[in-house]
Amino acid sequence: MYSKFSGFTQKLAGAWASDAYSPQGLRPVVSTEAPPIIFATPTKLSSSSVAYDYAGKNTVPELQKFFQKSDGVPVHLKRGLPDQMLYRTTVALTVGGTLYCLIALYMASRPRSK
Repeated sequence: MYSKFSGFTQKLAGAWASDAYSPQGLRPVVSTEAPPIIFATPTKLSSSSVAYDYAGKNTVPELQKFFQKSDGVPVHLKRGLPDQMLYRTTVALTVGGTLYCLIALYMASRPRSK
């Protein structure tokens, strides 16, 4: 006896040999024509054929040249004062958090006096 998974009852059901060896997802495609692409055209139709610029100007090449310059400055500090402030703030918060955790562990390890 042959069986296959029934999509309706979500259980195994009896089937003919031809159905058991041709599951639902593996049947040959009837139509060889590709379905139409839904999002290929913009939603607003215009009378003139203008190239659509959805992403804006590509600034990646300029940024690559800027960040790959060998001027001795680390990449995370290339943009000057704002990067330096972010870096120093991050370092200060990291050191402060580590000290706070160590102090909390020290206080938790000492027995409480009565």
